[in-house]
Amino acid sequence: MITAVILMNAERDRIAPAAQEILQLEGVAETYSVAGPYDLVAVARVRENDDLAKLVTEQLIKVKGLTRTTTLIAFRQYSKFDLERMFGLGS
Repeated sequence: MITAVILMNAERDRIAPAAQEILQLEGVAETYSVAGPYDLVAVARVRENDDLAKLVTEQLIKVKGLTRTTTLIAFRQYSKFDLERMFGLGS
């Protein structure tokens, strides 16, 4: 499984609607509105790099009001929780 954190900027009046729309995209596990230099953060969990590429370059681009994205791909997971068991996509 590939996990990515996607940092996004959005038009102010589109933050909440964009967050809801992003949450419906396949591969997006969580979406947060945040303070700081970004407006939204999404956590994506996908099976392959191609799935992540499709999510970022084909699906997110269609979300009205997003002005910029930065994608961080996770290498290792450090957690007190067994996230693979909780969110695993299976084989």
